Amino acid sequence: MIDTPVLATRNLRKEFDTVVAVDDLDLEVAAGQVSGLLGPNGSGKTTTIRTVLGIFMPDGGEVRLLGSPDPLAVRTRVGYLPEERGLYPKMQVQEQLAFLGAIRGLSHAEANRRAARWLDRLGLGERAKSLTNDLSKGMQQKVQFAAAVIHEPDLVVLDEPFSGLDPVNTRLLKELILEQRQRGCTVVLSSHRMEQVEAMCESIGLIHRGRLVLNGPLAEVKARHGKNTLAIEYEGAAPGALEGLPGVEAVSDSGRRARLRMAPGADPQQIARALLERVRLRAFAIEEPSIEEIFIAAVADDVGTAGLVLTEQGDLMPQEAR
Repeated sequence: MIDTPVLATRNLRKEFDTVVAVDDLDLEVAAGQVSGLLGPNGSGKTTTIRTVLGIFMPDGGEVRLLGSPDPLAVRTRVGYLPEERGLYPKMQVQEQLAFLGAIRGLSHAEANRRAARWLDRLGLGERAKSLTNDLSKGMQQKVQFAAAVIHEPDLVVLDEPFSGLDPVNTRLLKELILEQRQRGCTVVLSSHRMEQVEAMCESIGLIHRGRLVLNGPLAEVKARHGKNTLAIEYEGAAPGALEGLPGVEAVSDSGRRARLRMAPGADPQQIARALLERVRLRAFAIEEPSIEEIFIAAVADDVGTAGLVLTEQGDLMPQEAR
């Protein structure tokens, strides 16, 4: 196992014309972990990944990948699942996987064996001779994952890996990702769906407008914010019943269930008494905030409002506009 960080950047900067996509980014990923690179769409995650992997040249700063200052020198030790489909549409699935394994250093025979094994594992053994273009989006995404790990890399970078997957295949892919970690591989997950990857990650980097706003071991990031969230289930509420509660800074209300972020020093018992005057409580618990809630609180001042939600599409927007 590698002692030095598997991935490290110092003052990394990438610009496109007048747009600064990555803004003096300092990031480290330790070996043998599942690390999340999280943030809404347009935050700079994909540009960071492409610059770190040598697809883009940086406009400033430094990158070290697997100990090397030249990402292309270690590219055969890296696996990459891009956000866009990176497969050949008119090539047979098993043939394509074997080809991608071979150009990463496997013998033709070994690449073909691994390709067949991966297709069976993914439930696609019967589609081995299908053209990639004839597969569903979810099937293509599973093939693309196999292509990223077929050569058993030291580092695998997955950009929006759950895109196009139904819940069953999302669970399968999560299992396969954790298996990569168990064999000693370092995994970087990039996603705007923070809740999907939170349970898998040991460390996180949260990016907003090209800058790293939070970074570190997940447990430490959460501990810094304390148990400041009330999770409730309720019924019998009039519209707007959870608005203006004393001691509450923000409310995320999905109807019958809500999460309330308490102000510093607020008394949860007083909030509970105020709630009982407005709704019938069925459940009440004090919890740590989710990573999504921590992120929204961290960027609220920057975007000019505290009443934000992160949509399923990965965009930040005021809650009332949702």
